[in-house]
Parts: sequence; C-alpha cells; structure tokens
Amino acid sequence: MNRTAIVYDSYNLRHTLEGHPENYRRLKLVMELLAEEGMLDNLVSVPSTPAPIEAVLAVHTPQYLDRLQAVARHGGGHLDADTYVTPDSYEAALRAAGGLLNLVDAVLWRQADNGFALVRPPGHHALAYQGMGFCLFANAAIAARWAQRHHGIDRVLIVDFDVHHGNGTQDIFYKDPSVLFFSTHQFPFYPGTGAATELGADKAYGTTVNVPFPPHVGDKGYLDAFQRILAPVARRFRPQLIILSAGFDAHWLDPLASMGVSTAGYAALVQELMSLADELCGGRLVCVLEGGYHLQVLANAVLTTFQVLRSESMRPIDPFGPSPADERSVQHLFGQLKMLHNIRDGAYYSLPSHWLDWGDEFGI
Repeated sequence: MNRTAIVYDSYNLRHTLEGHPENYRRLKLVMELLAEEGMLDNLVSVPSTPAPIEAVLAVHTPQYLDRLQAVARHGGGHLDADTYVTPDSYEAALRAAGGLLNLVDAVLWRQADNGFALVRPPGHHALAYQGMGFCLFANAAIAARWAQRHHGIDRVLIVDFDVHHGNGTQDIFYKDPSVLFFSTHQFPFYPGTGAATELGADKAYGTTVNVPFPPHVGDKGYLDAFQRILAPVARRFRPQLIILSAGFDAHWLDPLASMGVSTAGYAALVQELMSLADELCGGRLVCVLEGGYHLQVLANAVLTTFQVLRSESMRPIDPFGPSPADERSVQHLFGQLKMLHNIRDGAYYSLPSHWLDWGDEFGI
C-alpha cells in the first residue's frame, strides 16, 4: 500500500461566488465524501501554507501579482467574464499554489510516495500575465519550476486530462525543453487552443503534445491516448517527476462539456500514470485539482483517485457507470499524432479488463 498524501486548506472555500460553477461546494462535497468513506484516516496530511512570492514570480509577472492583489484589496471584481476575484481570492490563490509546493516537497523528500492537492482556485488556464478561465495562479507550472529550482529536478512531465485545454501551462513552457506538456481535451472548445500542431517552439519543439478530441470520446479513446501517445513520448523524455492536472469535467455527466469518460475510466488513466511514474521516476506522481463541475461526480472521482494512488486492491467505485452514448472513434487522430511526434508502434501497458467493463475537427 502506498503512502499517499493530501493537501487541503479550508481557507480555499472563501474564494467563491454564488451562482458560479467554480465555487466552494466543489471542495466541500469532496472532503465530506472522503471523511464519510474513511479515506482521510488513510492519508498523509501535508500542511497548506502560502506560496513564497518568489515561487509565484518564477512563473507570473510582478505586474500581474500587483494587479490581482489590488483587485482583492479593493473588494474584488472580475479579471474577465469568467474569472472572479473576491477579497479572499489573492490569499486563497497563494495557499492553493503553496499547498501544492508542500506536496511536491513531501513526495520528493520521500515523506510520501505520491499525493493529491485538493486546492482551488484552479490554475491551468492562468497565463504568466493574466488569470482566465476560473484560474488565478498557474499551480502546476509553479510546482514544476519549484521542483526544478529547489530539488534539482531537470525534467518534469505535466499531464492534463481536464476537458479544457491547459493553455496557461502550455504557454508558460512553450519554449522550455525541460518540461513536457501532454494534454487531452475537447476541441474545438474553450479556450480555443490545443491543436495537434501546437508542438512547442525553438529548442522545445516536440515537448508540447496535444490530443484534441472531438466530442463524445470516452474511456477507450482516453486510455488509448495515454498508452499509444503519452507512454512513448514520456519514455523518450525520461521525466524525474510527473504532475497531473486533474480536472474531472470530461465525465459524461459534467454540465460544461460533451465527453464520455466514466469514473472507472479516470481510475484507469491514473493507474497508467502510476505505472509510468514507477517505470521512469521512482513513482513520483503529484496530482492537483483543476475542473469538474458535477459535484457528486467530482467527489466520487477524487475518492477513486485516492484509492488508485494508494494501490488499494478493491476495484474502482463508479456509482454512475459508463456513458450511455456510443463512443466516437479517433483512430485517424492517433495516426496523425504518431506522425507529428515520430512515434512508432510498440508495446504499451494493458490494464485488467474489469476496470473498463462497467457498464476533419481534430485540430490537425
């Protein structure tokens, strides 16, 4: 059984706006279910503290930090039509980033084998100079830089299976060959980025890997993407740490998207990442919460993720079952991605069949 860590800070509940899909209830219901199921008793608790300003400035501009702090200090407002700021948002964003940094420390210091930072506001849309898409600080990007600068990590893999493309993470590392960014997402969809031909620039060409799915792709398509595209490029890159931007809004019940992933399907994806982490970087896998807007689905998906991270022997809990819709084939997309990334067919991981038995717009 793995020693799996958790980071949670009730202060993050104070960043909320009634009627907005990204509100305090997302975390509240998750924590209630984890407590009800006894999961919290089995986790290593890592404290949440505000991120050092220098860690945030390793990713974001001073002008953006000043603006965000000023908006919060003056009572709040909006950075764009989707992204709100309350008087508590600046501190909440610092604690979200800081909690993830503490989790990275715990995993890299071997105080835990892996972990999940249950933090908000989310981060993968935040640009260096601008918050957007519900996101204030680029949490995963800040954590990658922290691992490099404070732990001597040379290569970090960031995997993002949120249904929305992580444009902020991509933009921050687009010219940086030390970070491999892999994203599965609905396309074309908000924020409009993430075409397969966005590959990175200069010396980092090839270290951005986008899988732009059309609507109605589900468990099979996502697992194939991890096995046939992610696994070979990760082996070539040889990361020393894997960070998962874990958004659960590709679930078939999520109100903000049109995909067909099930809770069992998410469990299979996390298991694939654990296998890659075991093979490539001593099991060092750190997860951070991004999207997911069906509250019951989100809570159960997080619970299941913790079960997988701990390597519990029981099969994943999926109270909602598989998508009732037929899954769309994306084999042509995989063929295009293999050509773009010079991937030759070879062996890939296979999971026990019971994990998944419950139950041109590709941007090329």
